[in-house]
Amino acid sequence: MSTSTLRITELLGDGIGPELEAAVATVAAALPIKLEFDKIDWSLAAREAQGESALNAGVDSLQRTRVALKYPTVTRGLSPNAILRRRCDFSVIYRPAISIPGISSNFKENVNLHIVRVATGGTYEDPGQLIGHHAAVSLRLVERDPCEHAAAFAFELARRSGWSVTSASKHTIQKVTDGLFESVVDEVHDRYPFVEHRRELFDALLAKIIISPQQYQVVLVLNEYGDFLSDMASGLVGSLGTGASGNFAFDDDNSVTLAMFDPAGGTAPDIAGKNVCNPSAILLALGMLLDHVGRPDLGSRLRDSIVETIGTGATTRDLQGSLSTTQFTSAVVDRMRSKLAP
Repeated sequence: MSTSTLRITELLGDGIGPELEAAVATVAAALPIKLEFDKIDWSLAAREAQGESALNAGVDSLQRTRVALKYPTVTRGLSPNAILRRRCDFSVIYRPAISIPGISSNFKENVNLHIVRVATGGTYEDPGQLIGHHAAVSLRLVERDPCEHAAAFAFELARRSGWSVTSASKHTIQKVTDGLFESVVDEVHDRYPFVEHRRELFDALLAKIIISPQQYQVVLVLNEYGDFLSDMASGLVGSLGTGASGNFAFDDDNSVTLAMFDPAGGTAPDIAGKNVCNPSAILLALGMLLDHVGRPDLGSRLRDSIVETIGTGATTRDLQGSLSTTQFTSAVVDRMRSKLAP
């Protein structure tokens, strides 16, 4: 979908959302393609005032443009993220966790993890039920189609990049649910025999990543496992402020139909409006979006510009720097322009 003009749904949020939106606009203006944003107000105030119509407007826009950028939103009552997953059939979350020079971390090894997570099922779909006074139960659901979507996404990502795939679960204990997941992974791997595939028990995987992170590139996991692993990986690389993710829906041929990209962090109300937040995650999400729409040349230049700027020590205060949000964004744009120059 390489094009000179790209239309994108922009789901506006709360807290630091407006400052992140301004950073995206600054970067977008410096790109050699035109980005047209269909802005949908998903702030808490708008959602409470407009109710279902605000939510419908966001979903309708995404289904038209097929690609979205979402800012952090407050959850009060209905979760906007849960609504998107349900209405848009997002079944896969992809979150890279990559060490960036210049970010202080207690973990000294280089990390280059690409976590592909089944975004539905597990116990997260079931709030559970009390059984009398002394017990509670919840249903754990694993479905074939989301597992196949995630596996196809993981093996295709590995194929393009020359990486290996590691699937991880507790299939020796959860023999039916995790066993189904691993059997689907094997079926998809048959279509990618040239991609190396390893299987690990999830608890052992956590230890092995910390001991030898260089052995792992694409890691494919079920819903809860992906939630745990993504946060651990963010801790290893030293910052939640540089985490970005993609959410994907698929057709019956495992081709992506809808995609939404967002930062991993929250609304940060304590620093909202102070021009001190770190926009790296939303800019990395924009880079992932550019990759997805067929402009990896622009996505890689944006990523390189962010990483190199942080590497020089020109960072926001969460990374022990002194730059404001706008100053950091300007530094990234200056570096990106030099990379885009003929």
